[in-house]
Amino acid sequence: MARSAGIHHVTAIASDPRRNLDFYTRVLGLRFVKKTVNFDDPSTYHFYFGDEEGNPGTILTFFPWSHVAPGRPGVGQTLETAFLIPEEALGFWTERLVTLGVTHEAPIRRFDRTVLPFRDPDGMRLALVATPGLVASRAWTTADIPAEAAVRGFAGVTLLVDRPEPTAAVLTEVFGFVEVGRTENLVRYRGEAEVGGYVDLRIAGGFLPGTMGAGSVHHVAFRAAGDADQAAMAKALREKLGIVTTEQKERNYFRSVYFRDPGGVIFEIATDDPGFGIDESFEALGTSLKLPPFYEKDRERIEAVLPALD
Repeated sequence: MARSAGIHHVTAIASDPRRNLDFYTRVLGLRFVKKTVNFDDPSTYHFYFGDEEGNPGTILTFFPWSHVAPGRPGVGQTLETAFLIPEEALGFWTERLVTLGVTHEAPIRRFDRTVLPFRDPDGMRLALVATPGLVASRAWTTADIPAEAAVRGFAGVTLLVDRPEPTAAVLTEVFGFVEVGRTENLVRYRGEAEVGGYVDLRIAGGFLPGTMGAGSVHHVAFRAAGDADQAAMAKALREKLGIVTTEQKERNYFRSVYFRDPGGVIFEIATDDPGFGIDESFEALGTSLKLPPFYEKDRERIEAVLPALD
């Protein structure tokens, strides 16, 4: 049976596109991997941030709608998106968030790691997970974020659910995750990947459902090596759990199917191939507006309505 190695990407909603771009590239130091448009609404950007080459497990994407209302956290949503940082860099990041005026909380222990929770300008809940053994790994760096402190991709996500069992069935029976930790109201499941490897289920019975808006995660995408693995996971969803996915959608940089998990969260299964080097060199990633072929004839009109980023 095919199984997901872990998280492929996380897609969220933002408001001001310039502020969003500045925060994730300048404050967090992620690489701007791809500038394109929402394939279903080409009047809106689709930003991709990640590591040096946009590898699966590092990609955080945004639909920035300038006048979108704030979302409301609740059941059926991603509560927190967490990034890996070297254990030695916790002090660097605590000082950096204070210096730059980023809303944050005091570091806490979660399972066997120290976690630094914070929020982006739209209130999206984020965290940095201090992890040993990362200093020697490759990293995308900026002028003021050295390699020994740089973000290394996702640690994982925390989903807010009424009951853990239905979502746990998707994670374990279809994606091949295993339970590796449990507290009073939190259950951790881990996949095979070191980057983007865990999903936490926070149990919040009786909470109101969340509403989508600025600061909300729209969906979490899990990895499939290719079409065959994706089809096998879709088959397992249907035959084991009675969940039917959408038809496959071409997203240029990966191919996707979508479904809503029983806990209410929108999940995607995305292929690792072909990747972000398909339409520009790795050296030039994120430097120009890339459109899918079916929008090229409308490039002039699309560029005219998109907000300026300078």
